[in-house]
Amino acid sequence: MKIDLPEPAPREDRLARHLFVGADVDEQTLEEVRQVLLQKRQFDLGMYKDACIRRRIAGRVRARGFQQARAYLDLLAVDEEEVTALMSAMTIHVSQFFRNPSTFDVLREEVVPEMFRRLRREGQRELRVWSVGCAGGEEPYSVALLMEQLVPPRMRYSILACDITPVVLEKAREGLFDGPRLTHVPDELRDRHFSLEEGRWRINERLRSKVKFCTHNVLSDEPYSEADLILCRNVLIYFSRPDQARVLERFAAALPENGVLVLGRAETLSGSSREQFTVHNPAERIFFKRGCAER
Repeated sequence: MKIDLPEPAPREDRLARHLFVGADVDEQTLEEVRQVLLQKRQFDLGMYKDACIRRRIAGRVRARGFQQARAYLDLLAVDEEEVTALMSAMTIHVSQFFRNPSTFDVLREEVVPEMFRRLRREGQRELRVWSVGCAGGEEPYSVALLMEQLVPPRMRYSILACDITPVVLEKAREGLFDGPRLTHVPDELRDRHFSLEEGRWRINERLRSKVKFCTHNVLSDEPYSEADLILCRNVLIYFSRPDQARVLERFAAALPENGVLVLGRAETLSGSSREQFTVHNPAERIFFKRGCAER
């Protein structure tokens, strides 16, 4: 059955009218969107804060030129590409290589060298990293660039990078980025590990091979239990407080003694995780997993 959708209003008319915002997304619209994403993509919005969901829906309503949620819901019912666009809007955050450079400075100068030394003392040869909510791949590839500078002889590293959105992971695997994403990459590293292709930068195959990308829901799927270092930056801010606590408890259970957790600048420990980690650097939100004797 064909549904006649209203034509988007001309831009000048839209600007003269009320701007559709998150507060305009009522409970019925919210629930219908939840059901669409659950039925069409098996994507459960239950983990996200309602305010965040409303803002993302409103953004897509505006992007398609509609003034009412009903017209947008009719579009979702028939347009699979828009369903994908909405799902991506719910999960994607804009990133850069070495986002928050001072965090990577602490990892480079203090944390990672000591992790390699500890692993060597314990007879282990591999430092395993888990990047949670990796989006376009800037974070895990940044970690790979960092590791290349620090990995000692006869040691190695591996990186598991996860996100909930498959289409985002497909782009991340390509390793192709616009110039502004590399703002914080030193020229020496850029020239050594990237090649310029039609105005965009592609990270070399060797580093791409160091990162394994996979679809993963941090709330419902089993955590990666072999990680020594977990980066989960700017992900928890979208979750409710109970769900934040659940995720942090999962991280604590997954990490070994002295394992490292890195959160985003606006995030911190909550629930029982406060007893399971010590603070290494409060400004950069870097935490060490406590040993049993320390609790």
